[in-house]
Amino acid sequence: MKMSKIIIKSIVYGIVAGAILLGIYFGLLTFISGWIYAKSQFADYSYFIVSLASGFGIQFALYTYLKNMIMNGDGSAKILGVTGTTSTLAMVSCCTHYLVNLLPILGVTGLMTFVSAYQTQLFWLGLLFNLSGIVYMLKKIIDFRTRRKTVQTDIAVTTN
Repeated sequence: MKMSKIIIKSIVYGIVAGAILLGIYFGLLTFISGWIYAKSQFADYSYFIVSLASGFGIQFALYTYLKNMIMNGDGSAKILGVTGTTSTLAMVSCCTHYLVNLLPILGVTGLMTFVSAYQTQLFWLGLLFNLSGIVYMLKKIIDFRTRRKTVQTDIAVTTN
């Protein structure tokens, strides 16, 4: 596959991944508390929510790029999964206290109260995980490109 096709495919996949994460956010909030509440929470926390979805999309694009470059997995999907899950949880944290209405289990009430109390901190934690995931993926791409250049140089030297 040509390099330009790999880059375009990676960007498209990243945009789609970020959009899916936003869809999950709006879907869960709408299911739990209704559309009006989902819109108001998005208005209040849009800078966090858009940043989390964008960070996840960037990670997904980088992962897709790397995967297409090496054509096999190297464990990077685990990092993407962890940071994507953290992003989703951080985005949904703004409404979890409303789950008490749907899940009237005594232990869940304490969890929802905890999550509601630390909502902003969970957003920051999600952003930190996103940034860590992006740095990790960039390091993997740089390492791969360095190794590939070294191998190509070694092959060129041995064939001359």
